[in-house]
Amino acid sequence: MAFLEMRAYFTGELRRADIETRFGVKPAAASRDISAYRHLSPKNLQYDVASRCYRPVKSFAPVFEFSTERVLTWLMQGFGDGLDLKQRRITPCEGPGNLVRPSMGILSEVTRAMCAQRSLRVSYISLSSGASSREIVPVALADNGQRWHVRAYDRARQRFSDFVLTRITSAKVGPGKAEESELLSADEQWARIVELEVVPHPAIRWPDAVAADYSMDNGVLQLRTRAALAGYLLRRWSIDCSPDHRLNSASHHLWLRNTMTLYGVESAALAPGFTNENLEREKE
Repeated sequence: MAFLEMRAYFTGELRRADIETRFGVKPAAASRDISAYRHLSPKNLQYDVASRCYRPVKSFAPVFEFSTERVLTWLMQGFGDGLDLKQRRITPCEGPGNLVRPSMGILSEVTRAMCAQRSLRVSYISLSSGASSREIVPVALADNGQRWHVRAYDRARQRFSDFVLTRITSAKVGPGKAEESELLSADEQWARIVELEVVPHPAIRWPDAVAADYSMDNGVLQLRTRAALAGYLLRRWSIDCSPDHRLNSASHHLWLRNTMTLYGVESAALAPGFTNENLEREKE
């Protein structure tokens, strides 16, 4: 029942085949599961005759209570279906905690638009320009380690950009399909893969300690990431991206050895110590 609800709520559609594939059951069993859910919540789903699937109604009210982290894990990694069983952990294990929790209602609007390849009219609060109305075409979700972003085509600026999920205060799916130029396949920064060569910061007295921290091979950590996400990765791990490794090694244990790989990477503006001027000077 939990899987049915999540599937309908966050993708905008539920088919019998979804249940058959997920649980390995026969069509008759899948039909019984859908009937059971509709009995549990008669007003949550309506049948779309043209598409031959069930869709959530506008007044959809989830029966099950899902944590934000669980839903985002399910969306990102394809597992975590169902409820948290709250089983006792074998060993004590704690993390720093997450202070950012996106609205499930906003997230469902975003993911449904993404699955249907439609635009979204959103109210967005920007740090630089405050509140405004935007028309975007969401194409992907991305986690930068602190908050979740929506990768989307911004129709006003006519380019792909990142929008912080929690800064979207309202969202409504627009009519009609998005253009091919607005879809993920047209996002060059997303498609481009960047090769990063990360090494212990040259000012570190005992570089072997850093190499051990990150399981480096011969003192080098080879990373591959999308250009659209490279800046977030470099900032999250405080990697010094200045060509002359000038940042303080006390707070930057790592250094990007091949800074030239950031040429043309738009997200590199977020990388510690990186400037286009230094890159141009290095090219000369």
